[in-house]
Amino acid sequence: MKKSISKFFIWACCLSPSMALAQGNYEIQVYGAELVAPKSTMVELHSNYTFNGAPAIVNGVFSDNHSFHETVEITHGFSPWLEVGFYLFNALGATPGAQYVGSHIRPRVSLPETMHFPVGLSLSLEAGWQKTTFSDDYWTLEIRPIIDKKWNKWYVSFNPVFDRSFRGLNAGRGLIFSPNFKASYDLTEKFAPGVEYYGSVGPLNHIDPYSDQNHQLFLSLDLNVLKDWEFNAGVGYFFVPDRGAIIIKTIVGKRF
Repeated sequence: MKKSISKFFIWACCLSPSMALAQGNYEIQVYGAELVAPKSTMVELHSNYTFNGAPAIVNGVFSDNHSFHETVEITHGFSPWLEVGFYLFNALGATPGAQYVGSHIRPRVSLPETMHFPVGLSLSLEAGWQKTTFSDDYWTLEIRPIIDKKWNKWYVSFNPVFDRSFRGLNAGRGLIFSPNFKASYDLTEKFAPGVEYYGSVGPLNHIDPYSDQNHQLFLSLDLNVLKDWEFNAGVGYFFVPDRGAIIIKTIVGKRF
């Protein structure tokens, strides 16, 4: 029984699609495979600031130049293999001021630790809506396989994400491949610096030219200072055609 479950889970993680369009610059995070513990709740605040974003309204979408993106994420663990998360996206900028942007829901399943698999494996589905004035794609689905591993002081996580837009600019493009990757090293029990990469390269059957792709690279730091709290911070460079954007991000979370 365990072998059949493992084979199915590996197959799903390798073949399922996911999406960076859904994440945008509201929740900049490479997921680990571990779930929130059963009967526990994690509340997180994702705060991102863009120093030099798009200079003007493009395709009816407000500029993210000198704007804060604030996302509240609430995740509850229902069992050793299931959690469900809910997101509230918000934007604070000079134009148009403080605004509610949209919401997503994200169920996620994982292989239980009792199976003693050599790597962590989980799979999340994130679906939801964002206002057309804040996103080119406003009804979206993300399917995110998550593979991670801890070797002594090293930690790596790979999220081969595929995105799908059902309404909006990219609705006719099918599944967009948006790989995410993280590597960190425990300098101490409390401090773990690392690097994070976020990309979007287009449909797998027709990769976009480099000028149409998006790539972000972050230097990050994870802190494990207080029990039941998590903290991640990073500064990154967003490679986009004809310009680059510098982004600062933080994630503060509390387990209940």
